[in-house]
Amino acid sequence: MKVLFKAKPKTTIAGLLTEFFGEAQSWRETNDNLEPLVELIRLIRPLKIKNIQTVDLQEAISFLKENYSCRKQLSIYLKEILKDKKFNKILSDAAILQDVDFIFEVKKRIFAKFLPYQPQKDTLEYVLNQVFYLANDGIWINKIPLNQLVELYDLLKFKSIYVSAEPNSVLSELFVAMHLITQRISGRAMETDVIKMVPEFDYIESPFSAFENELFLIKDRIRSSNTHYITSDDLSYAQLLVLHKQCEEFVEKAFDNISKYGISLRVNQNLLKIRQQLKRLKFLISLLVVDKEKDKKENGIVLASRLIKFNCYKNNVRKFIGESTQLISYEITQHTAKTGENYITEGRNEYFKMFRTALGGGFIVGILCIVKMLLSKAEASYFGHAFLYSMNYAIGFIAIYLLGFTLATKQPAMTASALIKALEDGVLKQGRDAEKYKAFAILFARVFRSQFIAFVGNVIMAFPVSLLGIWLIDYFLHYNIAATKWESLLVDLSPIHSLAIFHAAIAGIFLFLSGIITGSVANRDKHNQVYFRIAEHPFLKRNLGKTRTLKLAKVYEKRWAGIISNFWFGVFMGSTASIGLFLGLNLDIRHISFASGNLALGLYGANYTVSNSMLLWGIFGIGIIGLVNFIISFSLSMGLAFRSRAISLYELRFVTISIWNHFKSSPVSFFFPTEKKDKSVVVENYLHVEDSK
Repeated sequence: MKVLFKAKPKTTIAGLLTEFFGEAQSWRETNDNLEPLVELIRLIRPLKIKNIQTVDLQEAISFLKENYSCRKQLSIYLKEILKDKKFNKILSDAAILQDVDFIFEVKKRIFAKFLPYQPQKDTLEYVLNQVFYLANDGIWINKIPLNQLVELYDLLKFKSIYVSAEPNSVLSELFVAMHLITQRISGRAMETDVIKMVPEFDYIESPFSAFENELFLIKDRIRSSNTHYITSDDLSYAQLLVLHKQCEEFVEKAFDNISKYGISLRVNQNLLKIRQQLKRLKFLISLLVVDKEKDKKENGIVLASRLIKFNCYKNNVRKFIGESTQLISYEITQHTAKTGENYITEGRNEYFKMFRTALGGGFIVGILCIVKMLLSKAEASYFGHAFLYSMNYAIGFIAIYLLGFTLATKQPAMTASALIKALEDGVLKQGRDAEKYKAFAILFARVFRSQFIAFVGNVIMAFPVSLLGIWLIDYFLHYNIAATKWESLLVDLSPIHSLAIFHAAIAGIFLFLSGIITGSVANRDKHNQVYFRIAEHPFLKRNLGKTRTLKLAKVYEKRWAGIISNFWFGVFMGSTASIGLFLGLNLDIRHISFASGNLALGLYGANYTVSNSMLLWGIFGIGIIGLVNFIISFSLSMGLAFRSRAISLYELRFVTISIWNHFKSSPVSFFFPTEKKDKSVVVENYLHVEDSK
């Protein structure tokens, strides 16, 4: 059989350069003047960037050295498409937060991913959008050796960026960008909510204004000079760097003060934007400095590569979310860490105290199981049942919290942050790494056994209370409230006959979210000075008295975040099933404590006549549900705590190995306090230091 079509030969860089810039000079006849550059970059662009250490341009360099006419035409072409192209907006805006509204900025960037914003054709941004349109183009550009870029710079006879400071010149665009950024920083740094974060600067002249004035003088001097640059030993340049450092210290001090004053997402975004703008200014200032002749070329090359990088990263969503949420998540997990320390038992007294509080929590859970069963009999819509169930859970969880009882699965979200705080803490970083991880493993064992005894307390109390409750209703009202639902109650506990594991995972996510809400509300109230505003409220002081008003403020500060967290946890738990029914999805929650109560209701509803397999799967399912509740909420909280403290997830490997080794050497310590008084000094020190804070 004859081959009708021949495969098109692969285009080479030499072939492409010859086609467009050879004797035919076809680049002059293309409808789109950017097409030759787009095709050239497409050939140079590596397919797999991660696996490449360097991007070699030697093929193109060698060809241009041997072909004068192609080299000359390429030089003319590049200078023509770059001539008078404005780029100050890339320097002042690209890869910098544009809006302090977090949600709006995320939506804008996601939309731009699919339908990129296209600037005017007389700008460099338009050229870069068309040529370097992939998000990772900024990565491989940085992998081109500098000596090759310098060689290309010489071959194509590019002019120095310092030849002119006239309007539309490269230096002029730099000055415009620097002027825009300094103006924006000065205004943003003076906003009330930002200044409030740094009271230390109240009686000091704003470093931002001083920086702006010094930069203005340097720009004027460069414009009027013949060389159009300064040297690194210039006294004005040294002064400018000092002022820039003071501006950075202003921002860092604001972030350091988060633990004192809290922070809102809007203020966080403002500070992040100032930090990004200061970093951009530092880069732009460095381009004004020339000490050696070669610096002129290298600065021009660095500017070009950074323009490409900034333009590629301007719509990066992941980096934006990461930067925006890290500090907020740190403050949130900082609060949950402090709360979580209360859930880590040390000796036998604390261990059995946890057991007693867990019994109290199980008692209320048993009542909640009965109430929910009664509410299920009500004639109501999906929303009606969601509301009733949510209020039942919310009131019960708040009661557990206010009475000082323990709901076992509320612990992981708190204790995970305490563990990471311990790993990060300077006390734990004393000595060798092996000692640090061993101390962490001992602390983890305490966390695990605290969770275990809380599980036991909840489960063994919820079962008899639910059983007693349904028996009392049947005894006095002659009505078995579980007679028609006993089978579903028992089947829903089985990990093989139902989606119990999936539903337990959903509950674990809600437990994690409730921990986040606790820290978030505490952080918000701290930033808004709610405690101080209540304590100094003139109406309350006049009518309640100063002592009672202060007591009210202290109760609010200590309890309000937990009340809100438990309320929303109840709403999450109570509305999930109704939302699932509305959407036609099998959504529900399984919680170990409620599973124990439901087992009691199911057995009584069936008049205790259930098969052995159904009973065994129900009992086994309670354990599985509790394990999944713990693993999901604990893992999510650990991940957030790791990220918020910028600790590499690689450390998990050493942490896991250390925990496993400790379990093999002392498995009982994961379920019962066994340490003697001479236990790890590092762990002892950590706990005592935290207590003293």
